[in-house]
Amino acid sequence: MFHSRRMNAYFNHAAAQEFLARRDGQVVGRISAQIDGSYDAEHGPGTGMFGFLELEDDADVASALLQSARDWLSKRGCARMIGPMDYTMNDECGVLIEGFEREPLIKQPWHPPYYQQRCEAAGLSKAIDLYMWELDISDREKILPVIFELAEACEKQHGIELHKMKRRQLRKEMQVFGEVYNTAWKRNWGFVPYSESDLHHYADELQLVFDRNWFMSARKDGETIGIAITVPDVNQVLKLMNGRLLPLGWWRWLRKGTTINRVRVGFLGVKPAYQHTGTAARFYVEHFDMAQATPQKWGEMGWILETNRAMNRGMEAMGGRIVKRYRVFESRF
Repeated sequence: MFHSRRMNAYFNHAAAQEFLARRDGQVVGRISAQIDGSYDAEHGPGTGMFGFLELEDDADVASALLQSARDWLSKRGCARMIGPMDYTMNDECGVLIEGFEREPLIKQPWHPPYYQQRCEAAGLSKAIDLYMWELDISDREKILPVIFELAEACEKQHGIELHKMKRRQLRKEMQVFGEVYNTAWKRNWGFVPYSESDLHHYADELQLVFDRNWFMSARKDGETIGIAITVPDVNQVLKLMNGRLLPLGWWRWLRKGTTINRVRVGFLGVKPAYQHTGTAARFYVEHFDMAQATPQKWGEMGWILETNRAMNRGMEAMGGRIVKRYRVFESRF
């Protein structure tokens, strides 16, 4: 479904080509090359992406794959390539360069150390790094008192209330999420706005991992001014299922709420006009409250761009620490 040109809304505004590398008839690597019209509309034409990078530890394989992506993009007018991203910055992206010893959470890639080495040897250079912060969201003692002060002022002084999303209204909620995202994330590196069809596709994906405890919005006078979408890490259950529904896989999935003890904070943002109101702090405190009420006691937050000083300071204020670092590469040709 994800690669389907008919079913993935990404292909309403993008084109892609997938490549396989073979040696003696055996597949030893893969890569995609893609051009996103929505990215071009936001940043100007000339930049393509690569993604879905998998390869053996072989310099020739890496070079051949990346050159195939460059050639495909160059023939379509691109002079720059960034990636990996599968297919966008909001999907799995980056090459893991720190945190190899940790399991990947939902929608996080994992790579052995040689990936960075092979990318650099093939002529790629750093574009930007992405951080994953670990938070023990059951331990309030680690949070600076100012977070609680800001969270309290959010409602009392600014009249902002927190609401939990509803599964039956998820498509409607995602439309509002799009409004917040397209304003709150607009200045971020690599930003691409969500279209209506993108949001419908995203809502369908989220149905599989929806948890009302962790999907929330902030409203003022009926207007949604902030969104936080946190996803319980279903990778923990999928690992136990080992790809099998029978004999007990289906039971493990139905009881996933009692198995999962960690979450990934994927999106947390506030419209620029309300970023002084303590809304982000209110979201943070609600996450700590949910950790006391649910089996999920810790998690990771990201991606957070290395250039996003406000969010990185917020993670420090909550007692977080950077546990994974991903690198997005670029190549000019």
